Amino acid sequence: MSAKIKILVTDPISDVAIQTLVKEGFDVTAKELGSDDLLKSIKDYDVLVVRSRTKVTKEVINAGSKLRIVARAGVGLDNIDVNAAKAKNISVINSPEAPSVSVAELVFGFMLSIARSISLADASLKNGKWIKQTLEGFELRNKTLGIVGFGRIGREVAKRASSFEMRVLAFDTMPQSLTDAKKLGVEAVGTDRMAFEKLIRNSDFITIHVPSLPETHHMVGQKEFSLMKRGAVLINAARGGIIEESSLLNALKEGKIGGVGLDVFEEEPPKNIDLIKLLNVVCTPHIGAQTKEAQELAGNMIAGKIVEAFKKEGHKGR
Repeated sequence: MSAKIKILVTDPISDVAIQTLVKEGFDVTAKELGSDDLLKSIKDYDVLVVRSRTKVTKEVINAGSKLRIVARAGVGLDNIDVNAAKAKNISVINSPEAPSVSVAELVFGFMLSIARSISLADASLKNGKWIKQTLEGFELRNKTLGIVGFGRIGREVAKRASSFEMRVLAFDTMPQSLTDAKKLGVEAVGTDRMAFEKLIRNSDFITIHVPSLPETHHMVGQKEFSLMKRGAVLINAARGGIIEESSLLNALKEGKIGGVGLDVFEEEPPKNIDLIKLLNVVCTPHIGAQTKEAQELAGNMIAGKIVEAFKKEGHKGR
């Protein structure tokens, strides 16, 4: 009998996902490892399963002499050296569908918190202050929401925006995404730079849902802030680095925009303390996908994809 296929899980995934892999005959080891220990251990495993914490560097991939699959339970692949994996014919898979609803709901948490000063109201009341008269907010109804990137998460945001009676604009570089937008009754502004600028000029709220790529790095900077409506609110629950934080800080201090909701940062944990301490900034520690439902779904999906990958080769876990 051939040896069992060995899977190393270095970041937490659902117990159900682990049990699924074990039932399918895989030899599963789940333990959190630092970079040095991962380099020493990876040579013994056929599959590596991670979330966002573990960095799957070129060194890790080269050390994985038996490695066949790197699996990311979640959306982005920016913590995995995909090119190094491709060079060694190692498959890289993920579960981008899993956190869509959780991230979309967080976007509305940011929007409502900023529109109604919920964070400030909570903090002041806990400090014994009653500042009701200074906390006049505004409704989401009849405001324009611009969605930059109309993929899975963008679509979920648009669905929820309709319940708030918002006008929704969508920008994406992929024509098919804008076809999907039109089916949902969303105004598709286009796929080029002029369309992007049109969305920025006309939106009261702007929410970012694009991947971290060279072409999206700092796609929102000084020029883009100068085009925004005065008092506009910006949300980033996608990836750090898409917004140029130095320009964001200046735009907030100068009153060019009204507020920002940040779940991601150029450096994590963030070192730009001046930014996160501003009263018109609501920030969270990269929790967009950090719900019970999203994590269970991400783990279960990735387990299913691992099982399916080996079934295509004609065997299960052994």
